[in-house]
Amino acid sequence: MSVFPRVLVDESHNEAWSLDPQVAARINPAQPADASYAQAAEALRHRGYEVRAHTTGALDGDVLATADVLVVAHPADTASERTSGSGSPVFAEVEIDAIETYVRGGGGLVVLGECQQNSYGSNLLDLLARFGLTIRNTTVHDGTHRFNGVSSWVLGDLQDDGHGRRGGVLSGIEEVCFYRAGTLAVDDPTKAGEVSILARSHATAHPGGELLALTARPGEGRLVLVADSDLFGDDSIDDLDHRALWVNLLTWAADTARGASESSLEAAWLAVDPRWSELKAAVEEIRPLQSKDGSIDAEVHDLDAARTLVERICAGIEALAPEFPHDESYLAQCVVDFRRWADEGFGVPDFLDSILEFDPAAHRQDGLAHLVVFPMYTQNGNLDRNIEAVLVSVYWPEWLAELERTYTNKAFLSIDFIDFTPGYDTDSAVLFPETVAMREVPTFTWGAIFSDREAARFRRVTAAAAQLLSLDLPPDAERLLVSQEYCQGMFAMWDMIHDRTHMRGDLPFDPFMIKQRMPYWMYSLEELRCDLNTFVEAVKLEKEGQPFAKGVQYGVIFDRIFRFSITGGRVRNYDGLGGQLLFAWLHKHDALRWTDNRLTFDWAAVPGSVCALAEAVNTLYREGIDRSKVAHWIASYEFVTRYVAPHPRSTWAKGADALPLDGRPKELVDLVLPDEFPLNVFFEALDKKLGPVIASTKGITAATEREYAQEHGSVA
Repeated sequence: MSVFPRVLVDESHNEAWSLDPQVAARINPAQPADASYAQAAEALRHRGYEVRAHTTGALDGDVLATADVLVVAHPADTASERTSGSGSPVFAEVEIDAIETYVRGGGGLVVLGECQQNSYGSNLLDLLARFGLTIRNTTVHDGTHRFNGVSSWVLGDLQDDGHGRRGGVLSGIEEVCFYRAGTLAVDDPTKAGEVSILARSHATAHPGGELLALTARPGEGRLVLVADSDLFGDDSIDDLDHRALWVNLLTWAADTARGASESSLEAAWLAVDPRWSELKAAVEEIRPLQSKDGSIDAEVHDLDAARTLVERICAGIEALAPEFPHDESYLAQCVVDFRRWADEGFGVPDFLDSILEFDPAAHRQDGLAHLVVFPMYTQNGNLDRNIEAVLVSVYWPEWLAELERTYTNKAFLSIDFIDFTPGYDTDSAVLFPETVAMREVPTFTWGAIFSDREAARFRRVTAAAAQLLSLDLPPDAERLLVSQEYCQGMFAMWDMIHDRTHMRGDLPFDPFMIKQRMPYWMYSLEELRCDLNTFVEAVKLEKEGQPFAKGVQYGVIFDRIFRFSITGGRVRNYDGLGGQLLFAWLHKHDALRWTDNRLTFDWAAVPGSVCALAEAVNTLYREGIDRSKVAHWIASYEFVTRYVAPHPRSTWAKGADALPLDGRPKELVDLVLPDEFPLNVFFEALDKKLGPVIASTKGITAATEREYAQEHGSVA
């Protein structure tokens, strides 16, 4: 199933709208835009959706099974409305049966009605009655809340959280006009399921306070009902916030289980192959014999037993090697390095020759599997250099390859887990060559990130955070939680642009600057700088039609705030500080609020606010070129403390006069408190409830997340 929703627009029942501009011109020669939904379709295709018209034949189960959401836009007879003249505006009973079965079984339905609904000769109300809904036969007028001075062009009274913030389908929506609208009603709530009101007529209207747009959840499906179809036509879709509302509505309607997609690994069979099982068992037996540096102490352990295990490892590699012809030279050298390690008495292992032969970024082919066996530590996980064996699969779809041609990053590799030994049953989500035990550090040509693990973590943590904080997620953000594949694509794009940013810009740092001796907020600002610049690029790419770009924006915000801020200990937690800074910036610029333990975002303001933070950090970097190292540390500290309160006992917070500026920089670093920037009350409260969820993602993969979702009944 496609990772992006498939939208089917019905044109077989004499609708007044068409996706085809030529048909629209036949419907309304004087003003084709008043009969065209071409721009509405393009707005969805811009997000990667498949959009097509159903022009002939019945809407039966087979037809509906090819779509994630069906759109029915104002069917009418030719005597009462200009239409395509295609078919009858009357749905056959069997079609209504099929649509009801489709929706209640998990499909999406968007119905766009009109004013004076009973006068168009269609039986649209019979279809809506199956879901307990109706469109009343009226036309709303409002002499006060009107658009362009026309009383029948009424402005909707959009629902909010009581504090002026809108989430969910109305995220980022400020104003919507209904051009000659009827009103809606819920006749049978038991048939409609959960109903959410999106818009009413204002109290100044006639009739006042009536429903104009709503969503419902009949059965397993999602239904959108709007009392007007003109607001999404070509001549109106760019008025007010109509285009954004259209995308939100269709995204929400398609975001059911029917629209979900899970990544599948072509090489998944390797995880149960007996050759792999034997290799993995031998690795797991030798790991407990190893010291922290990877050596085996002869005074503690039987080296003959260790040699036997090494031979089993070598035999396992040789048995599996035919499955990986692209890694032939590496696997052969790996066997040589293992045997040399044993022959030399199991000192500190040296696998330099092997790592020089292993270059997975040279084969960025989607689905290509690799067997990786090294003595290594795992970042954010096991710090001992144990033998690890990992089966991975390259995640490199064509769209990502195309993006890399613009955001050139020849060393970056996005990968999936197939299976792994215990060292990767940790928080680690990267496979980096510098973690391997070797006699010297060469120039590396690759770095891999497990985008499937990052996506699975994001989905579980963000879903839990949204529930805890009553956060009404925008439809695009909700899709990240529904689809592992969509979320994984988001992470692959995010990681690729983030990774290349480390080496670009004013005052760029070594991407592994954590090895340098400096205050930890400098590491925080560097990681945040890369994420913020990725966000800025994602805003540009969204405008260009990159379908994962909007997801990246949500990913940066939610992962930084929900997961990064409270993951790990409080000792020099540089990723945590970056999340704290992002939260504080958005809060102080009124782009988010935490009221009554409910988190809301002003989604219309968020992109500009995050881009402004990116500019502020980049300005700090540009100005740093003209400062000494210590002066730049102080300026960076002052920048952070404008938004994140330092520890009350901090020497740094007292300013330059309290710092030993005549001494060595090391003395300044030593004065940094382990928790220089404690969590604020929001994060303290969040940590108590979300901390266990974050802990549960240790060692997570897409496969284990599916098992977790089935057990807990979550959307995944």
